[in-house]
Amino acid sequence: MPDSPALQALDARRSLPSRQLGEPGPDPDTLLRMLTSAVRVPDHGKLVPFRFLRIAGDARHSLGEYLVQRSRERDPNVSAAQLEKDRLRFSHAPLVITVVARPRPNPKVPEEEQLMTAGCVCFALLQAAQALGFGAQWLTAWMAFDPAVRAHLGLAEDERIAGFIHIGTPRTEAPERERPDPAALLQDWVG
Repeated sequence: MPDSPALQALDARRSLPSRQLGEPGPDPDTLLRMLTSAVRVPDHGKLVPFRFLRIAGDARHSLGEYLVQRSRERDPNVSAAQLEKDRLRFSHAPLVITVVARPRPNPKVPEEEQLMTAGCVCFALLQAAQALGFGAQWLTAWMAFDPAVRAHLGLAEDERIAGFIHIGTPRTEAPERERPDPAALLQDWVG
């Protein structure tokens, strides 16, 4: 069976820890090229149940300071180590694209399906970043699910964070990890 370049690209995908992503990040034209590929996802009803929020430059550090404040509000006994981790979460990669899921009421397209579309955007953006020579990592953590953080980022009440996609130049080779055996996961349904 021939191995197409598209399959080779899928098989080569690796997440690179955000701590291993440095300057330079993609310039505006390169970012738009990535996003052009990332929006080519299954989208039943053409609802476009997602949008992007760019976090770059000093905004990354500002968000880190807010996360420290919010961590203290959530847990007054939070450790100094956890506070420092939260402070630096968005400081490593030069660019973080927040994929915002914005499901809409629709009688034919359930909210869950719209959320999966936003998740597909996250994955496609990882693929696009790697195809253009960048490293990327899809992260969430507590801040993706915290209503105060969502409000701080300007999300509407009905919007959610599907993922924070950290993008930058790899400072090291992306590690390979053990992958599941697809044959062991495949079952036949015989009715």
